[in-house]
Amino acid sequence: MADTKWNVTDLPDFTGRTAVITGANSGLGLVTAEALARAGAHVVFAVRDLARGGAAAARVSGSTEVRRLDLADLDSVREFADAWDRPLDLLINNAGVMMLPEQRTKQGFEMQFGTNHLGHFALTNLLLPYLTDRVVTVSSGAHRFGDQAIHFSDVNLRGRYTPTRAYAQSKLANLLFTLELQRRLTEAGSPVRALAAHPGWAATNLQSHHGNPLMRGAMAVGNKLFAQSDRAGALPTLYAASRDLPGAAYVGPDGLGEWRGAPTLVSRSAAASDPDAARRLWTLSEEMTGVEWGLKPVSRP
Repeated sequence: MADTKWNVTDLPDFTGRTAVITGANSGLGLVTAEALARAGAHVVFAVRDLARGGAAAARVSGSTEVRRLDLADLDSVREFADAWDRPLDLLINNAGVMMLPEQRTKQGFEMQFGTNHLGHFALTNLLLPYLTDRVVTVSSGAHRFGDQAIHFSDVNLRGRYTPTRAYAQSKLANLLFTLELQRRLTEAGSPVRALAAHPGWAATNLQSHHGNPLMRGAMAVGNKLFAQSDRAGALPTLYAASRDLPGAAYVGPDGLGEWRGAPTLVSRSAAASDPDAARRLWTLSEEMTGVEWGLKPVSRP
């Protein structure tokens, strides 16, 4: 049953805690950053554009800092992680791209899979030695779209690319990543938890980049007629970031079709619950990024 009375005002005190939020300069990331900063957290804006990130952080009431991170460039991911030198309570893998025309990351990966999954996979593993509480990865109900499969023979979808297929694959990857990350954390005896969340249909600028102009128009209309606000859309992420939930839990809205409503635990597709696919994806992701399981001791100042 949904915790229907839960809202951002019910966040616990985050004083003394540090949170990194990818894509914190706009949309759901900015709303999440504002809420955690108001609750006392020191919020690190991990953003591609330092000027935009700085402008966004300046509007937030609370303790913030801005660091550059381009998830579509694994060199940038490594630079961000190499510069990290203190305990980290909360990592929110929020940033993402949605239904773009076919593009490639700096390392040549399909842009949506490379940004939404591989960039966060590498970042999480590189920061794991510093993490003390939890990782929350933002997925989507779109993981149920289309093929509902990771195309292991070619995750870059050469010759088979469509904006929706690529987006659905990347969001399915987010859930399989969370599943396998939690399995590994449990096996290692770590207190850190991996969770996932999705915002339902939230009105943000993410929907404005679809490769098909007709779909862009349809999404704009849908945002006006059906979508909930970005503040409501951020609630599942904040719920996952603050509530005492089991590892690998998935949080979304409780309304019809999980489009809108109060945050609650929701189910995922059978494809997103497949432990064999999760292990296989993990191995492939290590090969593609060159980043391996990150829970290893590091020397700290």
